[in-house]
Amino acid sequence: MPAENLVQAPDSAVDLPRGRRAQSPSPALSLVASLLGFALIMLDASVVNVALPSMGSDLGGGMAGLQWVVDAYTIAFAALLLSTGAFSDRIGATRAYTAGIALFTLASVACGLAPNLPALIGFRVVQGIAAAVVLPTTLALVRQAYADPAQRGRAVSLWAAGGTTAAALGPVAGGALTTAWDWRAIFFINLPVGLIALALTFRAPRSARRPAPLDLPGQLTAVLALAALAFAMIEHGTLALVALGVAVLSLAAFLRIESRHPHPVVPLGLFRNRTVAMAVTAGSALSVAFYGMIFVFSLFFQQVRDQSALAAGLMFLPMTGLLVVVNVLSGRLANRHGPRLPMLTGQLLAVGGLLLLQLVDTDTSLVLTSMLLVPLALGAGLALPPLTAAMMEAVPTDRAGVAAGVLNAARQVSGGLGVAAFGALVATGFEDGLRTSLAISAALLTLTALATTRLARGGPAAPSKDSD
Repeated sequence: MPAENLVQAPDSAVDLPRGRRAQSPSPALSLVASLLGFALIMLDASVVNVALPSMGSDLGGGMAGLQWVVDAYTIAFAALLLSTGAFSDRIGATRAYTAGIALFTLASVACGLAPNLPALIGFRVVQGIAAAVVLPTTLALVRQAYADPAQRGRAVSLWAAGGTTAAALGPVAGGALTTAWDWRAIFFINLPVGLIALALTFRAPRSARRPAPLDLPGQLTAVLALAALAFAMIEHGTLALVALGVAVLSLAAFLRIESRHPHPVVPLGLFRNRTVAMAVTAGSALSVAFYGMIFVFSLFFQQVRDQSALAAGLMFLPMTGLLVVVNVLSGRLANRHGPRLPMLTGQLLAVGGLLLLQLVDTDTSLVLTSMLLVPLALGAGLALPPLTAAMMEAVPTDRAGVAAGVLNAARQVSGGLGVAAFGALVATGFEDGLRTSLAISAALLTLTALATTRLARGGPAAPSKDSD
């Protein structure tokens, strides 16, 4: 998915230099370190999908096991994004980044060495936790390295492009590594990159610590609700019903806590703003369609069409390779016409692509199938940057970081739940499950496109007091 505006940087400042730090290192070192960290976690969100059939053949576990390999990472990553910005402020962005990258690198090696599927899923959870710590700190490192606004703007653009490129190359890289060596290679490749990122970070200025409130009860109930909901969607029988009950109770507890906590991880008042509610809903629907279809078609290319992991990865290259270009086009359209036009166009383009994919069956040319995936990616790339910008404009400045965290957590969670739901559907019969998944995605995006038409032509309304 496009990487623009994924997170609002924590407000960590830079400590005064001491001793040898009187000569500040090149800002480029901090930029490269943050870009490597961002690329690592974005790559890991997409590189796994193409390797799933190979994992299943080696470790067993069936469809449910493969879904958990994806969702263990995604749910942990998404749920903890709500609090890791505050955590980063409390210990300093540089320290948080160093700890996050070190943990992510070790967890990646552990994933590569996993002797069985439960161990792999457990280490994927640890990867997700580490990724949630790394993401907000990457932008904080860029922010503290460049004092000049123009230079900082260019650096942030490079940061965003690096994350988008990594996510786009994920399926191809996963296919190539799996075919050339083994599925374990997709995790071992993180080791040298992580070590380089750590080496660069040791030369970056230390970030100051800043008091930042944490909402631990809200965070814990959010994690429990999301994990239980994912379990209910992936598993079957009595345990699934119990998990659904736990999810409902946890969600009720979460809403009660958030309505009373002085510093909630999700300020419910944000959703009184129509632009915020629309942006979160539309961004979630796009994530369901995008991540859900990558998961389903990864299985389709390999398990139904009997293609290699490398061939399957290459099938996604037209879909993902155009995202960076579309992001630039989307920004220009939004600057000229306001956010509503590219948002609405993008969602309708994605709906059209999903309807065209209904034509795909076991006899459809692989090249044609690959091309039919392109409109979905173009639609997502066109809609998401202005959608995020519209939301940021609609909230007060002091709520921007929280709003960004809520939006991106919602997108990641929705992508994980899309994988859970669509995986369950195709497990009962691939072709029928695929068509139902496409129909659900198209229906969700049609509804959010209708909601987008209510956005003001020139952009979102001014921030309201309800957002406070």
